[in-house]
Amino acid sequence: MNTDELEYALLKAERRVLEIQTKLNRWASDDPHRRFDDLYNLAADPGFLLVAWDRVRNNKGARTAGVDGETAYYIESVRGLEGFLAELREDLKARTFRPLPARRRAIPKAGGKVRYLGIATIRDRVAQPGSTGLMSVDSFSGNEEVPCDLR
Repeated sequence: MNTDELEYALLKAERRVLEIQTKLNRWASDDPHRRFDDLYNLAADPGFLLVAWDRVRNNKGARTAGVDGETAYYIESVRGLEGFLAELREDLKARTFRPLPARRRAIPKAGGKVRYLGIATIRDRVAQPGSTGLMSVDSFSGNEEVPCDLR
C-alpha cells in the first residue's frame, strides 16, 4: 500500500470510527439500559485497527519494542502493515488474541530510587486502543457529569 492509499484509507477509517462512536453514544444516551452485544466484532473492525495503528505509530513509544523486539518501523518495513493488521484482526475475530507479557524496564529516579515501566508490544498497543475506543466512558455514559479524568 503506498502512502497516498494509506492516507486515504486512514481518512475513511477515522470517519467510520467517529460515526460508530457517535451512534453508540446516541444509543446509550437514548436508552441507559441498552446492551451492546456486538462490540467484540467492532474491536476487530479494520477501520478501528487502522486508526489504532495510526495512533500507536505516531506516538513517541513507537520506537520502543516490547518483549517480541518489534517496533512500528520494523512492522512497516519488514513485516508489512497490511499483513500485520490482517493477522491481528484474525486473532481478534477468532478470539485467540492474548497479550504478551510487558517488557519491564527500570527507570532511575531521584534519591537512588527506581521506577519500573512495563512496555507492551506494538501488537498489544494496537489491540488496546481498538477496544478502548469503543468502550470509552463518553460512548456509554450518557451523563455529562462524568469527571474529565475518567474520560
